[in-house]
Amino acid sequence: MLTLGIETSCDDTGVAILRDKREVLCEFLSSQIADHSRFGGVIPEFAARKHLENLLPLVDAVLKECKLSGHDLDLIAVTRGPGLMGSLIVGVMTARALSQAWNVPLIGVNHLEGHLFAPLVDSPDLEPPFLSLIVSMLLAKIIPSFLSKMNM
Repeated sequence: MLTLGIETSCDDTGVAILRDKREVLCEFLSSQIADHSRFGGVIPEFAARKHLENLLPLVDAVLKECKLSGHDLDLIAVTRGPGLMGSLIVGVMTARALSQAWNVPLIGVNHLEGHLFAPLVDSPDLEPPFLSLIVSMLLAKIIPSFLSKMNM
């Protein structure tokens, strides 16, 4: 199973191709740190506009790197929140358009749950159940993860 992942929740644009559940074939990230540093922080509208510039070229690059076309994909996964509204809209609407153009199913992913499950990609020996701590925007949660509910 080949999945295109799209992440645009804040100021970085990220795309990756994942084989099955744990193998990253290729990934690209476009950082906006230099663009926002002169303002002393992230400007949401500016971040969304930069995603508009960066997202499709990154999708093209990751497909080319993996020697794939959009029609080879089995799934598109896109961050649906939480995050900056304008940035999320760019990612979700682009993913929806690609899904329709390539006739590939689309799934929305919670940004925080993405952080929760990311260690599974980097640590092949990690198996559920496990306990994770997510700290984001001054909120902390302790979340037991039971991947069997997610077919992982």
